[in-house]
Parts: sequence; C-alpha cells; structure tokens
Amino acid sequence: MTAVVGAVRGAGRRVPQGARELLLVAVLLAVYKFGRLLSAESVATAKQNAYAILHLEKALRLPQEAWAQSLALGSPDLVQLANRYYAWVHFPAAAAMLLGLWFFARPNYFWIRRVMATMTMVALVLHVVLPLAPPRMLPGFVDTGLYYNESVYSSPTAAALANQYAAMPSLHVGWAIIVAAAVIATFGSRWRYLVLAHPAITLVVVVVTANHYWLDALVAAALFAVSFALVGPRGVLVRRKADYAVAA
Repeated sequence: MTAVVGAVRGAGRRVPQGARELLLVAVLLAVYKFGRLLSAESVATAKQNAYAILHLEKALRLPQEAWAQSLALGSPDLVQLANRYYAWVHFPAAAAMLLGLWFFARPNYFWIRRVMATMTMVALVLHVVLPLAPPRMLPGFVDTGLYYNESVYSSPTAAALANQYAAMPSLHVGWAIIVAAAVIATFGSRWRYLVLAHPAITLVVVVVTANHYWLDALVAAALFAVSFALVGPRGVLVRRKADYAVAA
C-alpha cells in the first residue's frame, strides 16, 4: 500500500503544477455543475421558497426587488447593459483573476483558490437543499434577459445544463467579492479599492435583471466571510494544518 501511495505521489510531482491546478479547477467546476442539476426539477418547492424569501425580506425591511427593477426599466439601454454584464462578466472576471494570480502573485492564488472552492462547494449544498426560483419567474417581475433576447438560459442547451432554481446564494455576487478581495490583497496602490465597484455593480445587476434577491447577495457575502475566516491566508483551518505539520 505504501508503495502505491508513493507511486501516486511521485506521478503527481511529475505532472507540472499548472496542469494539476487546471485539472483541479476543472474537476471542481464539473462537480459544481453536476450538483446544481440535482435540484433542477424542484419547481414547486423552489417557488414556495421564493415567496418565503420575499416575506422574509419584507420583515427585514429590505427594499423590494420589483421597485428596484421598475426604476431600471425606464432606461432600456441600462437594462440591456445589465443583461450583458450578468452574462459576460461573471466567469471571465473570475478566470482572469485566477490566471493573473497564478502568473504574477502565486502565493495569493492558493488562498484565493481555497476560499473560492470552499465558498462554491457550500453554495452547491445550499442550492440542493434550498432550491429557489429567481424573481424573474414570479408575477410582478420582468425577465429582462428574455425580454431583450439576451437571456443566458434561452437556448435549449443552456437550459439543460443550468439549474435555474439555484438563486440562493448568488455566486455572481460571491465570486465578484472574491475578485475584489484578490485585487485588494495583491496590489498596494490606493486605487485598488476601485475594484469594489465590481461586486457593487454585480449586486445591482442581479437585482434589476430579476435573477436574484437581496438576501441571495447577503448570504453570498456572509459565506465569503466564513470561507475567508476558515481557509484564508490566516484562516483557522490553515493555522491548524500548519501547527499539525510543525508538531509532526
């Protein structure tokens, strides 16, 4: 058995580190995509949960998403820009962030990847146990992507591969926060804080396009905070692992 483990570790060391990381990220994305599909058919439960979220937001005195969307609908160009931001910025921004860290700030890459993986896997569990229909599927809201023929879910292929009932938490917002954290941690310029506009804009975008609720974003932010505290550069689990390594 020891010989087998040694052979596997030796083979792993012979594979370039970049290839291992690429494979790891690909596996995580595949697991995430598969897991999202597990709850993709929970339509009735997802809509019941959606009304429960709206009632909870009302009790918390949060602004109504329908009100926020109605303000944006008066500017068609702004709404179409929001549709495109939702569709084309989420994955490219996260991918560019990971690649940039890998090539130019590798120490930050590893803890950012840990935080991102932890956050995404916990979000997957929440998507399965709490299927949630987005606002655009409820009366009183406009599916702006569908209205302007810009929906990322309009094609049969996309609809088959996506779980449209995985609104809680919003990984659009969560990953935007991670991108901002990576930039702030990597650069020393005072201008680096301008990157906070990315999660702020993403929050507005997911609400006015009726893809998420305010609570989806708040839970994503809380999930980032917990993930950072556990596996960030000075996270609880990281310190315990280091202490164990020293003791060993």
